[in-house]
Amino acid sequence: MKYRVTILPGAKHQMLDQALWWKKNRSAKQAIDWLEGFELALASLAENPDRYAIARESSAFDFAVPELHYGRRNKPTHRAVFEIRGDEVIVYSIRHLAQRDLTPEDIGLS
Repeated sequence: MKYRVTILPGAKHQMLDQALWWKKNRSAKQAIDWLEGFELALASLAENPDRYAIARESSAFDFAVPELHYGRRNKPTHRAVFEIRGDEVIVYSIRHLAQRDLTPEDIGLS
């Protein structure tokens, strides 16, 4: 089954903010590489999104919340928190691994 991947506007904004951080603190090339790589990783959710582990904060939600980890080379630095709903994967948030847990209020589900 092929899934449709929807990245919510807040998650897109978070991803772009992180790319701008890479540009400011590392280099423009690293920012572009990071952003393009993360976008490819998110697109891969169209195939077998259920292969990812459930996020630690999933118990705070009324549905399972898996997460995709991503980073440069073999060191994950960020994660995409998403839901699989029917034939759609909905990406709610892009978070640094060190950030606090996502809450339903963070994504407007309260």
